[in-house]
Amino acid sequence: MKSWPDDNQHTDAQGEGSRKVATGRWWRRAASTAWRSLTVWAAGTLTMMVLAGILPDFQLQSDDGDSLTRVAFTAALGAGAFAVLSALVWPVLVRALLLVPALVLGLVVFFLNGLVLLIALHLIPDGRGEVSPETAVVVAAVMSAVASATGGALAVRDDDAYRRRLYRLADRRRRKDGTDAFPPTPGTVFLQLDGVGHEVLLRAARDGVMPTVGGWLRDGGHRLTPWRTDWSSQTGASQLGILHGSNHDIPAFRWYEKDTGEIQVSNRPTSAAELQRRAVEHTGDGGLLTVDGASRGNLFSGGAEEVALVLSVAARRGKENRSRAGYFAYFCDPANAVRTALSFFAEVGREIGQSTRARLQRRRPRIGRGGLYPFVRAFATVVERDVVVAAVIGDLLAGRSAVYADLVAYDEVAHHSGPFSRDAEKVLARLDRSLALIAKVTEHAPRPYRVVVLSDHGQSPGETFRARYGLTLQDLVRAGCGLPVPRKAQRTHSGAEARSAVRAALRRPVEESPRKGRRHEPVVLASGNLGLVSFPDVDHRMSREEIDSRHPALLATLANHPGIGFLLVRSEEHGAVVLGARGAQVPIDELADGQGPLADFGPGAADAVRRTDSFPHTADIMVNSWYDPVDGEVLAFEEQIGSHGGLGGAQARPFLLSPAALSPPVPDDGDLVGAEQVHQVLRRWLREGNGPQIPLENSRRRAPDVASFAVAPAKAQDETA
Repeated sequence: MKSWPDDNQHTDAQGEGSRKVATGRWWRRAASTAWRSLTVWAAGTLTMMVLAGILPDFQLQSDDGDSLTRVAFTAALGAGAFAVLSALVWPVLVRALLLVPALVLGLVVFFLNGLVLLIALHLIPDGRGEVSPETAVVVAAVMSAVASATGGALAVRDDDAYRRRLYRLADRRRRKDGTDAFPPTPGTVFLQLDGVGHEVLLRAARDGVMPTVGGWLRDGGHRLTPWRTDWSSQTGASQLGILHGSNHDIPAFRWYEKDTGEIQVSNRPTSAAELQRRAVEHTGDGGLLTVDGASRGNLFSGGAEEVALVLSVAARRGKENRSRAGYFAYFCDPANAVRTALSFFAEVGREIGQSTRARLQRRRPRIGRGGLYPFVRAFATVVERDVVVAAVIGDLLAGRSAVYADLVAYDEVAHHSGPFSRDAEKVLARLDRSLALIAKVTEHAPRPYRVVVLSDHGQSPGETFRARYGLTLQDLVRAGCGLPVPRKAQRTHSGAEARSAVRAALRRPVEESPRKGRRHEPVVLASGNLGLVSFPDVDHRMSREEIDSRHPALLATLANHPGIGFLLVRSEEHGAVVLGARGAQVPIDELADGQGPLADFGPGAADAVRRTDSFPHTADIMVNSWYDPVDGEVLAFEEQIGSHGGLGGAQARPFLLSPAALSPPVPDDGDLVGAEQVHQVLRRWLREGNGPQIPLENSRRRAPDVASFAVAPAKAQDETA
């Protein structure tokens, strides 16, 4: 009779079989890695030979000439030395330059790469490799680009290699952290498309501009929900409410505080830190991301331990400044650095071409797009996007429980080109590819992930107040006060959020200093189509009666101007009142949607005005521009033809795109109103399916080194370029 082996024998047999399978897989991985390395090396060798034949200041042979075989051998040595030095020396160089402003680092990568090439050529025997320093920069850039494209193409063609690379990065981090397993419960990644309104997203999905989003909507896997912002429809108010659960006392993008004599600006690092502190104090809670969270590219941290490119921590100095940690993690890979730098300059050229075409075609409305704007746009649409996406990929591979990231590319371009322009549409297409990339990575993450896409506000089109009437809001206020008005209207500053990221990268974080002019003159500030007028020599919020006593013509001048929709002031007799043209006056307690000065501003306008009136730092006079409900246009008090910040049109209608597996944000017959309510929805989703909350002390895992993640960023950049 045949006997069966005992349990120990069976276990030994299983173990031996597993070892054989593992050994076979190891050899296959080693062979695949060797093949890809040899192919990339061969591509680098061929590139070096071609460049040596084209560039007069670059040679790979002796003065007497060499055979083609000898030249190829010399090129192979140079390409190999360059690759090894790039892998070993480049991260050290970048870390040594970590204190250099991040944007500057992104611009000098060419020169660092050229230096590495010069060293590599000096290692070639017999001195056959010679190149001038300026030519070395060109050769190194081309070789890095070719190596990146070749490696990326090979990995894309080999799905198994792509998957193994993702798993290897995740396993490496788990071993470093001593974590062998991740919870089976799903994590959540929140991707904020800054400034993309509900209507814009629907149009882009319908027209095929954003095929990833369109696919999610068509297959029923995601649910699209519009929501309404507060009166202050801008990133500072919305993101603070979303991440920290409170945007109390945020009346605008920038406002004057009489008790301190300072102007708070949402995208100034010191202001962002203060606003976050106030929100935490108001709610008694650290924020949405306090448990195993990561905050990437945001104004506020959300309480996350892992932060990169977060403005509220950008004022920190020294190596511990984690606001720029994401730059190092990305740029320490020379391929990433060169690829992003090339795309950066391509985007600068694209903007110059688009603005020139708009000027020649005499498009209206139009604003000036010269000066530093092409570089600001390129930073927002290329550098910031690449670094944030790479950081999110690292968080996914680390198995982090919650990630919130902001992509500001569309918002920056739409401010200057218009929210429905062809320029902005192209940016949406590139953002859609970023969403597709992140969704692909979630398939290989060590735990399941739910991808939630949302926006903080939309944008409303329209020409500027200055372009239509030849004067700014400040000029109009000065005229109403009987003060001298400049003959030529001065341009106002733009409040575009991307500029704050550039300032932080350049270590020039202060967006503007407090106005220290004559204290009896009004301080006039603009936030899109919302204006604020404050009198700094009065230590309280002035009443209508006080304003009329000091400046009898001011309120009538503002309320009756055709570019003004309505005013909010406080009356001693009636409490807060809304003023409109031809003497219209409605106490806010009696204010209703669709009536009086707010007749054209849509549902929720009255409640939004009432809430802002309750803030301690509401201005003496709050001014909302005219709004055309037919065309959806407003008049920006800043230099923007796509604006947000006040009431009127698409700017107050952002979106929330969530997986159908999550509970509905609101009942079918309900409305989602205000950033604070969005915060509660996101908190509920984090709790769904997660079971007990992970103890904070066990959840602080660092993200993997995103610089080593070459495949996914390479794919995204190849498509973008």
